[in-house]
Amino acid sequence: MTSVSAQMDTLCRGIVDLHQKSELEARLGEGRPLRVKAGFDPTRPDLHLGHTVLMEKMRQFQELGHTVVFVIGDFTAMLGDPTGRNELRPKLSRQEVRSAAETYQAQAFKILDRRTTEIRYNSEWLDKLTPYEIVELTGRYTVARMLERDDFRKRHAGNVAIHIHEFLYPLLQAYDSVKLACDIELGGTDQLFNLLVGRDIMPRYGLRAQMVMTTPLLEGTDARLVDGKIVGAKMSKSAGNYVGIDEPPFDMLQKLMLVDDQVVWRYLELLSPRPTEELRAERAQVERGELGLLDVKTAFAGSLVTRYHGAEAAEAALARRRSIAKGDVPEDVPEIAVPLEGAEIRLSKALAVAGLAKSGAEAGRLIKQGGVQLDGARVEDELRSLAAGRYLVRVGGKNRRFAWLAVGAGRSGG
Repeated sequence: MTSVSAQMDTLCRGIVDLHQKSELEARLGEGRPLRVKAGFDPTRPDLHLGHTVLMEKMRQFQELGHTVVFVIGDFTAMLGDPTGRNELRPKLSRQEVRSAAETYQAQAFKILDRRTTEIRYNSEWLDKLTPYEIVELTGRYTVARMLERDDFRKRHAGNVAIHIHEFLYPLLQAYDSVKLACDIELGGTDQLFNLLVGRDIMPRYGLRAQMVMTTPLLEGTDARLVDGKIVGAKMSKSAGNYVGIDEPPFDMLQKLMLVDDQVVWRYLELLSPRPTEELRAERAQVERGELGLLDVKTAFAGSLVTRYHGAEAAEAALARRRSIAKGDVPEDVPEIAVPLEGAEIRLSKALAVAGLAKSGAEAGRLIKQGGVQLDGARVEDELRSLAAGRYLVRVGGKNRRFAWLAVGAGRSGG
């Protein structure tokens, strides 16, 4: 096993909080695999790059010989974590949660090592808690400690209702750690309070307290640099500022290329496996004019597409982008959602649905006449079909019209 000092150098890179460093050193020194827990509530069906900041840290633990416990919070997701909110979170049904959880495992293993990952659903033990056991659990924590949490404190001070089940959420998350006997729990910085509740609760069940480690929150694709500080909400599907790890390669590439030029360094810091010193040297080259920022962004975006879709898909996405760039595309191109009823839609029908042609027949004639371009290339097959994804279309010659077709955006559950 790697030396303790080398493990500490790797594991402490890029983290925000660690409770406690001396404990981590001591447990690593025991020479046994640690049990490393991280929980994900499947409130939405897909993982995004914001999740991967934490998951890359999980992978680092695995590469050093430790065991990761990937907890799918199918029970706690029905309650809704109130973290960071000043209002009651809407509750989800068990069916909604189970449906969202179906994609989690396959996506998680794009990052995690399947051999050293335990997948656990917390309904395994939380469904079995008796009323007596729930009361016993609540008796191990106080209201005063709960009100130390920032969002609860603000809501209480502002006379905004706090429901009893919201107090239960951090206690149930802590009980996950009790049942799994974890050495350490990982989470984003917004989860620090919940993680520390687990640290407090475990000794009251006769267990060694877990350590707590937090990773930064990745800002969304709409973040901007204002007065030297990155301003923007964290990446989330509900905010629409996310890059999903399972979305089409070209869509992933385009979203990453549109990240603000100053914010992209934050993305590199949190998402790139390259050494910090190397990234700093590259940024200095850009600032001195020795290297183009566009080249940096392109290489970075291409590397992430390669990570999640493979080198061939990344090269195809980059080629598609280069093709589009040759076509003198205006800046204010509208995006139009085109629903899918099956796996694909005929391009001619998509043009009609988008209002770029009066009918599918007219769109077919335009295609035959060479009047339609798709991602910078003329379409020659009037039977051409489109799968789900985002496509740049140009219709017409001298009086041409451009539009982004978001194919599949109108699907049920999309």
